[in-house]
This record gives sequence, structure tokens and C-alpha cells, in this order.
Amino acid sequence: MALLDIKELAVAFRTRRGTVEAVRGVSLEVARGETLAIVGESGSGKSVTSYALMRILDAGGTIRAGEITYGGMDLRRAAERDMADIRGREISMIFQNPRAALNPIRKVGRQIEDVLLRHGRATRQDARAKAIQAMEAVRIRDAASRYHAYPFELSGGMCQRVVIALALACDPKLLIADEPTTGLDVTTQKAVMDLVSELIRERGLSAILITHDLGLAAAYSDRVAVMRDGELVEQGPAAAIFADPQHPYSRKLVAATPREGVGIRELLPPEARTPAPPVQIGGRALLEVRRLTKTFEGEGAPVHAVKDVSFSIRESESVGLVGESGCGKSTTSAMIMRLLDPTAGEILFDGDDLAKTPSRRFARDPRRASLQLVFQDATDSLNPRFTARASIADPLARLGGLDRAARRRRVEELADLVGLPQPLLERFPHQLSGGQKARVGIARAIALEPKLLILDEPTAALDVSIQAVVLNLLADLKARLGMSYLFVSHDLQVVRLLCDRIVVMRGGEIVEQGPAERIMTAPESDYTRSLLDAVPKPPSGGAPTVPPPARAIAR
Repeated sequence: MALLDIKELAVAFRTRRGTVEAVRGVSLEVARGETLAIVGESGSGKSVTSYALMRILDAGGTIRAGEITYGGMDLRRAAERDMADIRGREISMIFQNPRAALNPIRKVGRQIEDVLLRHGRATRQDARAKAIQAMEAVRIRDAASRYHAYPFELSGGMCQRVVIALALACDPKLLIADEPTTGLDVTTQKAVMDLVSELIRERGLSAILITHDLGLAAAYSDRVAVMRDGELVEQGPAAAIFADPQHPYSRKLVAATPREGVGIRELLPPEARTPAPPVQIGGRALLEVRRLTKTFEGEGAPVHAVKDVSFSIRESESVGLVGESGCGKSTTSAMIMRLLDPTAGEILFDGDDLAKTPSRRFARDPRRASLQLVFQDATDSLNPRFTARASIADPLARLGGLDRAARRRRVEELADLVGLPQPLLERFPHQLSGGQKARVGIARAIALEPKLLILDEPTAALDVSIQAVVLNLLADLKARLGMSYLFVSHDLQVVRLLCDRIVVMRGGEIVEQGPAERIMTAPESDYTRSLLDAVPKPPSGGAPTVPPPARAIAR
């Protein structure tokens, strides 16, 4: 008998514009000891399905139809008192954003104690010891000391381990992991997922992995369910789904996932593919970074964030800057962008040493127009009170020297250039999709026709199909406008698609740099090899490795 059985689930939300059906007719089973991955893009209903089975929908959400049976118990009709006991003790969840899931003003050890005490798994006398045991179980080093840490004192990967410890503290039978590695670098992502997978095996848990990363789903699940627009379109064994997807939407997701042997144009649907425009890389260095160093002084010993970093970017060239979180990528790009002053070194841009100009004075420097930045989170980078038109026009008003009518024409030209429909220019950020906000951010960055565009994880929060469109847009813009790119990322497969050369950083230093193809196929550094080995690798297609069941659920 299945541990969890969901039949014809329907969930709706009341909004100002009427009722929105978020989930329709979803039927799923999770067997004992099985890991089911639910995949799909943002808005497909993945998380809503999991919130419904835990009965933690917000006030506007309602389960309109269907059955949710867990271990023979009807969860839909269970009393709230019973559900409060089931949550954490029987069914537990690892939430997407670990920092948001943790109380920022309470020590992490105390938060684990709270869960243990709430479900009667500890007494006041032994709660601290059991909380430390829970932290040790998820491989937190020096757990007794970390017990006293606040969330802001821990790295993203460490916060994720604390959230896992919280979820597993009461030995639940079903674990729900909702995008558990979003925002983590590849090695931390692998460490977290290997840990979760190992704990699932050791404890004989059932699990639901919710993700839009098909590589993770392929590597860590037994079965996969594909959702789109609130409906289940396909489900079956993981190997079969990825090797031989039956539904057109499943095929689109698999095709849009970056992987070895696939070019940037091949990520797009066949009807959207056009010949890649030629790019002629210049012989002259546009940017030369020489022995760039940044040291932060603190109460203890100085922190050497960047140490003697040197590299160059030629005209019309794309250079990828990769490495784990904390390796110095963002600090290096911030110094080049002149948002941060270096401790030592030179930043030669078009022959001028930008490091000689303090960052506080560079904002109004005429050279600022030639250096622009596309931020990692398109939502946070846009002023919520500005329309898309106002956001794109902002740099034109500050540095462009154009009158109102000229700015309006230029904004409309830029919208056409990045493929943003003109009617969307009057919308605010909350009225735009993730891909549309990314286009606004890119249009704003290229408004002043910069020579160098710094891209800080510009596709990290995007679904794979939107990521494919944005990457191809960036490739086309570079060819059309003759820009150079510094692409900061921890996703090596994305970097391979867009970059001509790769610079690998670790601990504030460069460990390796060279042509992208050589770095990806024959790295010289053990560290680079470890980064490549940590990348989840979805099947590349071909014959299914298991007999394909009848699994397409076309509606």
C-alpha cells in the first residue's frame, strides 16, 4: 500500500480578480521508501500540491476536491489538532529558502529544540543534547558550538543543513524537499543532496523532491511527475521520463536543460532556432585586471577576499568567472564595476586605470556608461514603484543626456531589442513574469550601449525554458552590439554555452583559466574537476533504460 495517495486533487485561490484554479485533477502516489520528484516551471502547481497535502495553504487557498490519504488517514478531513501533530512528526518539509524558514533572532539550536519539545521527542533536560545530535546527523561540524549560532552567522549551505536537521529531528516517515538547493553552488548543492539522499536511505523514508532542475530529479529520484499549469501531464520512472519523454511539455523541459554536447541554439524549440550571428573577437584587451586585491578589516584577523587576481577580456569576448560561494567572484566583479574600492591592483579599462577613481565618485563619471551590470535577482534589482518603462529609462535620464521624447523612443527601441512586448512597458515588476523582469533588467543595462556588461548569475532564478531564451538573447545582443561580457556564475554548463574563456576562482585566488572548451573537457586543476563532477547530469536522450510504461497524461 502506498504511504501517500493523492487522488484528483483540486486547489483554488480567491483573488481580487476572481478564483484561480492552481491545481486541477492531480493524482499521485508515493510508495514506502520511494523518492518522487515533481518537476515543472514556476506556477505549475508543484509547491501548491505539497502545501495542500500538509494543509498549510494561505487564507485564500482552498482544497476544492480530491482525496489525500496518508498511511490510511484522510488528511483532507483531519482535525487541525491532528494535523499540527502530523506536521513535523509524520510529514516534514525542507523549505526553499533556508534563511526565510529560520527565525533570524533565535539561535539555531534552540529552534531545533522547539520542534523536539513540540512533538514530545525531548524533555527540558535532554532537549539540548538531542538538538546537537540532530545537527551532528546532518554533518554539521562542531555542532555544540554551532548550536549557539544565529542564521545570519552561517553560510547558505550551513543554513540548509540546519533546516534539514529541523525537518528530520522527529524522525518523520515522509520528507518533502521544496527546491532544497536553490541559490547554492554546485559543490554545496551536491553535498546537500547527497546528505538528504543518504539520510532517506538510512532511515527508510519516503520523499517528495520538488524542483525545476531536471538534473537533480534525474540523479536523486526513483519516479518523476511532470506538472504544467496546475495539471499532471506525465509521470513514470525517472530514467524513462528523461530518456524518452512522451508529452510535448516534458520534451521541451528536457531539451532546454543545458548539458554536454548541446549548443546554445539547441536549447530552444526547433521553431524558434535561428542561425547564430557571427562574433569576431578583437585582438585588443578591453579590460585588464592586474594583481587585484581586496582585504576587509574586522575585529579579528584581516579577511583576504581577493588576492592577486589577474585576467583580461578582449573586445567582443565573453569570459566566465566561476567558483563556489565565497570564492571572491562577486567581490571581484564589484571592484571592476567600481562599486567597491580595491586594496591594491589595477583595473585597466580602455587603457584607463579605473582603480584610481574612488567608487563614491565613479557613479557620475562619464566612463560609468561603458560599464553596466545585470543583477542576479531581477525582482530585487527593479524598483517596485517604477514601471518597466521607468526602470529602463532611469540610466538614460541620469547619464544619457536625452530629453523626455528621445528617452521614450529609446526605451521602445530597447524593448524591441530584448523582445519585451510594448504593452508590458507600463506594468510594474509584480505584474511581470520572471523572464519578463529579466528582459527589463537587460534592457536597462544595455540602454547606454556599454562596452562591457557584467552579468551576475542572471539566470540563476529562472526556469530552464526561460533560461534558454535569456541565454540566446544575451548571445544575440553581444553579436549585434559588439559588447564584451564578464559572466559570473557557479553553473558551469551555462558558462560553457555563453563564454569563450573561463576563469576559475577558489579562496580569493585564480586556480585556472583558459579556453572554455579546454576547461570543460580537460581541466588542469583538481578543484575544477571537482566542480565539474558536482554538476547534476540529466540523461542526454536516446533509448529508455527501462521499459516505458503508459505514462503520458495528455489532457
